[in-house]
Amino acid sequence: MAGRTDGRTWVDGVRPYVERGPLAAFALGVSSGFPYSMIAATLTTRLAQDGIDKKTVTAFSLAFLVYNLKFLWAWMIDGVRLPVIGGLGQRVSWLLLTGVLVIAAVTNLALVDPKADIAAAATAAILVGAAGATFDIVIDAYRIEILEPRQLGVGSGMSQYGWRIGSAGAGALALVVAARHGWAAGYLACAALALPAMLAGLIVGEPRRHREPQARRGAGQAIAAAWQPFVEFFARPGAIVILLFILIHKIGDTLGQLVLRLLLDDMRFSNDEIALYDVGIGFWAYLIGIFIGGALYARLGLKRSVFISLLLMALSNLSFALLAMAGHSNAGLAGAMLFENIASGIGGVTVVAYFSALCDLRFTAAQYALISAAASVVGRVLTGTTAGALVERFGFVNFYLLTTIVAIPGVLIFWWMSRSGLVDRSVGSAGIEGPGDARDGASA
Repeated sequence: MAGRTDGRTWVDGVRPYVERGPLAAFALGVSSGFPYSMIAATLTTRLAQDGIDKKTVTAFSLAFLVYNLKFLWAWMIDGVRLPVIGGLGQRVSWLLLTGVLVIAAVTNLALVDPKADIAAAATAAILVGAAGATFDIVIDAYRIEILEPRQLGVGSGMSQYGWRIGSAGAGALALVVAARHGWAAGYLACAALALPAMLAGLIVGEPRRHREPQARRGAGQAIAAAWQPFVEFFARPGAIVILLFILIHKIGDTLGQLVLRLLLDDMRFSNDEIALYDVGIGFWAYLIGIFIGGALYARLGLKRSVFISLLLMALSNLSFALLAMAGHSNAGLAGAMLFENIASGIGGVTVVAYFSALCDLRFTAAQYALISAAASVVGRVLTGTTAGALVERFGFVNFYLLTTIVAIPGVLIFWWMSRSGLVDRSVGSAGIEGPGDARDGASA
């Protein structure tokens, strides 16, 4: 076996990925990804095949708004002890409960007939969104608390692997089963994807880093429990700057991705070409990006790896501007999808690791729910209200150039945060309590 100059071998590089925490993070990611898929492309396809008009189909996107509101009730996951099963531990008991709720919600959506009652289908989709968002709150808190600070980068990568596989796997499984046995059977088959997270909770048990909630008595203490996670976060030096970075760092990427299929349709790419380059190459490129992100984080530490990922994500939009200039080009589309998805995969590891490290272990669920919701809400609002109008006014080339420019403020803010020491000071107890330090990035 050839050794490396630093004394580490390839086994040392692989070992962090097969440790208990990162493996559990993978299982958690699988279960986190599938409810989102059930109300995304899968439901859109089902409604279209049932003959529902396009206007009604697009209205179902409102079910996603629940994910942006999850911080409103996330404090309950930190502060409310469940009766009976609460003896299993705060995180494990909530993981089991919310897993059962997701299975029930997906089963309900499976049994609804959109052609017979579209309102019931809409209600069922919203219930899947609410159950999935709550499952996400618990999964994120559990993931952060079972990982040691030294494992946050690798664990974030494994979670992203799981999310991508769970999301894509659920979509594919639903389509394959539905083609043979109907949509109800397709959705019921996917409901089993809630089990990996639930089993991980039972096997790994309550996180050692979890801090038990204090007993809450009376309305005043309940209100305090809801507000305390946010008070703690905003009491930190530079909290407003950190929140600003969280809010805007993905605006350019979100804007660009929303109109991507419109660009490909405008350039006359066939469905087969889109399936090959966008879905096929994009899927594997994202997985490669996750691996690269984990390696960068381990080698370069938090600040430099996040900064590099932000630069790459900003530049990835430029590749679509070049594609729009070049016209219909399979090679150009392949290159753009490789760049975009590798950059997104890298950012999915490094940025998620930073956001995880921001949490205070007393309020992991509430604070990460706030951070993850804030990271997407501005982009979704802007994309839903302005993206189409901007394309019509400026054309695709100038639109993607604009999204590249829009991404620059997030890069500059993080650069200033790094130079001023704010990134280091912003890390909460989740990033430093236990073996290692999340800011160093080393995973072994």
